[in-house]
Amino acid sequence: MRSVVKVSKTVDEAVKVALEELDATERDIHVEVLEEPSRGLFGLIGGKDATVKVTVVNDPVEKAQKFIDDLLSYMNINGSCSIEKKGLCLNIDIIDVNSSDMGIIIGKRGNTLDAIQFLTSLTVNRDRDEYIKVLIDVKGYRKRREETLIRLANRMGKKAKYSDRPIKLEPMNPYERRIIHSALQYKDGINTYSEGEEPYRRVVIQAK
Repeated sequence: MRSVVKVSKTVDEAVKVALEELDATERDIHVEVLEEPSRGLFGLIGGKDATVKVTVVNDPVEKAQKFIDDLLSYMNINGSCSIEKKGLCLNIDIIDVNSSDMGIIIGKRGNTLDAIQFLTSLTVNRDRDEYIKVLIDVKGYRKRREETLIRLANRMGKKAKYSDRPIKLEPMNPYERRIIHSALQYKDGINTYSEGEEPYRRVVIQAK
C-alpha cells in the first residue's frame, strides 16, 4: 500500500498535504496520528507540529495493477502495465509484450482491449463513491486506430457527398463511433447518425 508521513502545524493540514501527494480522497485513506501537535511555553517555545502517516487503503492504481497482472497471467502472456493517475482518470499502458501477444490483447478491431478496459473499470470502481475513468492502451494502438478511423471518415464523407447516397460503415463500439462523428461534425454538406442495436450499431454518413 502507498503511504506517506507528513508533518504540519495541525493534523488536518498534514493530511491535506498527504492527500495532494498521494492524489487520493479522504474516503480512500487511513490516517495514523504519530504525534499530536502541542503548544510550547507561552505558545512560542518548545512547540511540536503534528506528524501523521496516511495510507491509501482503496487504491485504484493497486487494484488495476493487480487485476491486469492476474489477467495477463491467466492469458499466458508475458507483460506488465504502466499506470498514471490524473485526478479521476487512470491511463494504463500494457507494456513489455511481443507482437503476437499484442495482437491477442487487442483482438479484432480492438474488441479484446475494450473488454479488458471494461473489466478493469468494474474492478477499480467497485466500492467507490466517485467514478474513476479507465483508459487502456497497448503500444499506441488507440492512437493509430483513431488516425485510421479519421481517414476512413473523411474518405467515406467525400464518397457520400459526391454519390448523394448514404454510406453505412461497419459496426463499431461507442468510442469509435464518436471518432467518426467528430471527424465529420464540421464538414460542409455532410451529416452523420448512428443506427442499429449494440453490438451491431453503426454510423451512417449522408449528404445534407
